Amino acid sequence: MGKVIYLTSGSRAKIEEKPEVRKAGGVYYTPTYIVDYIVKNTVGKLVEGKKPGPRGGVSKLRILDPACGSGSFLIGAYQYLLDWHRDQYIQDDPEKWAKGKTPRLYHSPSVGWRLTTDERKRILINNIFGVDIDPQAVEVTKLSLLLKVLEGEDEQSIGKQMTLFQERVLPDLTNNIKCGNSLIGLDFYDQQQMNVFDEEDIYKVNVFDWETEFAEVMKDGGFDVVIGNPPYVRQEGLRDSKAYFEKCFSVYHGIADLYVYFIEKGISLLKQGGLFSYIVANKWLRANYGRPLRLWLKEKNIFEIIDFGDQPVFKQAKTYPCILGIQKKAPDPTFRAVAIKTFDFKDLQTYINQNGYDVRQNTLNEDGWSLVDQYAQNLLDKLTKTGVPLGEYIDKKIYRGVLTGLNEAFIIDNATRERLITEDARSREIIKPFLAGRDIKRYMPLHNEKHLILFPRGFTNAKFSGNSGQWNWLKQQYPAIAAHLESFKEKAEKRHDKGDYWWELRACDYYGEFEKPKIMFPDISLRGNFALDDQGGRYCANTAYMIPNSEKYLLGILNSSLITFYYKNMLSKYRGGYLRFFYQYLVLLPIRVIEFNNPDDKIFHSQIVGLVDQMLNLNKKFAEAKIPQTKEALKRQIETTDKQIDQLVYQLYGLKDDEIKIVESEVQ
Repeated sequence: MGKVIYLTSGSRAKIEEKPEVRKAGGVYYTPTYIVDYIVKNTVGKLVEGKKPGPRGGVSKLRILDPACGSGSFLIGAYQYLLDWHRDQYIQDDPEKWAKGKTPRLYHSPSVGWRLTTDERKRILINNIFGVDIDPQAVEVTKLSLLLKVLEGEDEQSIGKQMTLFQERVLPDLTNNIKCGNSLIGLDFYDQQQMNVFDEEDIYKVNVFDWETEFAEVMKDGGFDVVIGNPPYVRQEGLRDSKAYFEKCFSVYHGIADLYVYFIEKGISLLKQGGLFSYIVANKWLRANYGRPLRLWLKEKNIFEIIDFGDQPVFKQAKTYPCILGIQKKAPDPTFRAVAIKTFDFKDLQTYINQNGYDVRQNTLNEDGWSLVDQYAQNLLDKLTKTGVPLGEYIDKKIYRGVLTGLNEAFIIDNATRERLITEDARSREIIKPFLAGRDIKRYMPLHNEKHLILFPRGFTNAKFSGNSGQWNWLKQQYPAIAAHLESFKEKAEKRHDKGDYWWELRACDYYGEFEKPKIMFPDISLRGNFALDDQGGRYCANTAYMIPNSEKYLLGILNSSLITFYYKNMLSKYRGGYLRFFYQYLVLLPIRVIEFNNPDDKIFHSQIVGLVDQMLNLNKKFAEAKIPQTKEALKRQIETTDKQIDQLVYQLYGLKDDEIKIVESEVQ
């Protein structure tokens, strides 16, 4: 499915990934237990209470996968229907269904009661439908379904049934499984616009008119079930399709990945009361590009969201998937949510039944959905009302670290720094302490092994007024640094993000903020991980951020378990439970403002600042300690002080005992 075999000019066979696979980053096949769960909770729900047979309600059930690939979801749905019909016939009266002009059952000595080939064909033609843009995928799906028709049959029984019914064994699936672009319809069929697509595009224009191709189904209101695993294609691969998506999809966002449009299309193909269930990336829950989708879905009847977080559902890919279930009807007040925290279970359905909880749909924030139970949601709401957003508290001043475009030239180690300063003392003015995200640890003293050579954009022109000879001037002013940089000239000139000259860094309005005392933190961490640069002057890489605010009170609040709890419930965790600290979420953190005319507030402030001072001092001693027993004793003191800060923060935000338990059960 993911590769093509062709002959070279030398008559040798060559195997390559298909262009769409190369661009999409891979084809990911859905694990069987996911397919089974989705089928059982869509197809299974709709067959409950219905009768089998050509006149039963199930005969008109239409099941669709609009991006069927090799057909795993359709095969799963087909198998479910085969088993259901067989069991229903047996439960009713197997002998009755084995007789008559068109028997539905027959008895095999080796396996017992089985559906006849004719019945298996009838179910396939009536119930199973699929579309895929890849013609090879369509043929694979057809073949897989046809093999399923004959599965378990021997040559003698097939021949017997052919004689009995006087018709071909295998059905024609032309009207069931079709090739086309599920997302782009006839309204885009304009020859001039078609010309902007070349044959190497991931999703070549292969327009598909649902009203024509499935006229009977669409005339009847749509499909009863839409299931699948739409392609994982990033927005960079969509290219010119975006113009169409913007015009025709309510969920459009300029950087939305392809699955977002498959969600809207799939739900739009449902008939009233129909069920939709996809496994897709969970980024839409909180990413900026998911905002239009969240707004659109909030008006739908969500019946479940199963978030796998960082669990490796797809073994060969770092995807973070979720199962999204929708029924086409007016929305209910709540839906079922589950956060899958382990794969240590025998059955997914049982795990979901035991760990699921209700989420109030009207509490979902358009800036990002936090799938928590009612008790946790009440606590989050309380925290939001108690504090002001961090962005407001610090006047939106959160800055990312420096991007040089050529670290090998501008980032140097201690030895190089010492050499350059020894060669020319003025080098000290230009070389700045430089921290990567991994160098910044909670309450720990900041220690850097690297340094930044900083000529910001505008530096040269501000110091040198001539029209030419800038490099010679720089060599005279800073000879050691110029000698170091000169060997990187060719690479530095090729940067897209350089300053006015190749030796300068890109423009940045906040270089001066690095010189001030500030709070610094890495962009990836297991929890709140904030440190204090109390003297100022330290710079950081783009794997870290800084807040030009050195309040020890704020440092204590940000490092508290309460704020980590709040942040954990704002965004998806990454593999290993790591959090990404992004500006758009950080600015929402609720910071309790101290009213200094309130005596109680003044006491809280004083106590927190005192304990933060103690934490900073203890961590400094811990970093300097050499004796293991001393480090262990300091570690215990640090843990005790940390808990004391947490307790004060709980009191400051007005938490009760049961609310504290919610926080501490999630933040270890």
